[in-house]
Amino acid sequence: MAEPKQERALKTRGDILYAAASAFDELGYKGASMREIMRRAGVTLGAVYFHFENKEALARAVILAQPQELVPRLHSEGIQRLVDFSLVWAHQLNVNPLMRAAVRLAVEQQAYGIGNDVSYGDFETLFEGWLKEAEDKGELAPGVDPAIVAEFLVGAFTGIQHYAHLAGSTDTLPERVIRMWRLLLPGVAKPKVAERIELDPVRGE
Repeated sequence: MAEPKQERALKTRGDILYAAASAFDELGYKGASMREIMRRAGVTLGAVYFHFENKEALARAVILAQPQELVPRLHSEGIQRLVDFSLVWAHQLNVNPLMRAAVRLAVEQQAYGIGNDVSYGDFETLFEGWLKEAEDKGELAPGVDPAIVAEFLVGAFTGIQHYAHLAGSTDTLPERVIRMWRLLLPGVAKPKVAERIELDPVRGE
């Protein structure tokens, strides 16, 4: 039975998105041409332009695809969910070309005239929501503001990743994230909650 037209279109769009991520990851924004993306996706150039009007639109789509790559992998709640997110994020940056490309583009985008901070804002909103849930569960230490912690975490994750990349040691990201949480948890979570949070790199896998 023939695949419905809408499903085929969604699959084609996904194939193009992941092909673009692969090209951006290996070649950077400047080096990844639309024809190279077309070749990797195994579609026509017309199909690429049907789904994405230009390379900038493709780059934006790759950057904004990060949450859907990460959130479905989470199964915990409260502060543990936020910790698990960071561990999954650290692991995926080492094994998932789309994640690597998204982070690279997000950091380098201003050099290519994109200048979009939506992805950072999306993560901040996501983190704040989870921290508010943790607050409702009685997990946060007194006086902790979910919005302030969420904003800090976005900057911290970005800085850790960028530093590891510059140092040529992205494979150390999970351990770097764990060290970050060991410093942060005593100030963010109630003592009994902080004690039971699992800081295990395996949770990211």
